Amino acid sequence: MDQARLSARHFLGSVTALRVATLIVLFLAWEAVAASGWLFEGVVPSSFKIGAALWDLLTSGAFYSNIELTLGEAAISVVLGAGAGIAVGLALGRSRFAGTAFEPYLHYLAPTPKIVFLPILLVLFGIGPGSKIAMGTLSCFFPMALSVASGVRQVDPVLLRVGHSFNLGRVAMIRKIYLPALVPPIATGLKLGLGVAIIGCLLAEIKMSNRGLGFLIMQYYSQFRIPYMYAALIVAFAVAALGNALIARFVRLPGR
Repeated sequence: MDQARLSARHFLGSVTALRVATLIVLFLAWEAVAASGWLFEGVVPSSFKIGAALWDLLTSGAFYSNIELTLGEAAISVVLGAGAGIAVGLALGRSRFAGTAFEPYLHYLAPTPKIVFLPILLVLFGIGPGSKIAMGTLSCFFPMALSVASGVRQVDPVLLRVGHSFNLGRVAMIRKIYLPALVPPIATGLKLGLGVAIIGCLLAEIKMSNRGLGFLIMQYYSQFRIPYMYAALIVAFAVAALGNALIARFVRLPGR
């Protein structure tokens, strides 16, 4: 037992050391490229300039009003997209006929870049937050629906027979049998859906908006304030990473 623990600690220590070494190598490589002058001046700024720009953003009140808008759009998109995806995934997974008839459409449309739908969404919802939320919802829907549909087909048949033996209705079967068994697929769909929902909202803001994190990124690019552009991108990455970490933490307890 002690030997197993020592082996596990050695493995985790090696993984941590490799991760730290990778970050150090990437940092040194970035700094070397920034100082070399190989690229056009300012394209790869020093990480210290990016850090200063990040601090400037985080201490700016105007920045928080923009990121608050983007976070609100992404949160609503995830709720709507995940809810619709779970409902459609359950319907397609439980019905062989519906799954065979309609699921191919999801597989064909899922890889399609959702930005091609932006003109339609702008016509339907205007240039306000509605079109951004619709873009995020559309992006989140497909991974959730496909993940849940696949998970429904993998539910243990014994559980289904137990539910039928207790004469559970459709709603009770979904609530007591399917949803508890679908925690891992739902978690996977949420992780994928959150990332693409944020990307969808940012893309919509970049293309047509005067507020939001995507608008800020495009504005800094057009003004060639590259350190600030990288700083805003770091914030976007951090938001997505934090959201995935919260999802993993939240679904782990019910999953047990």
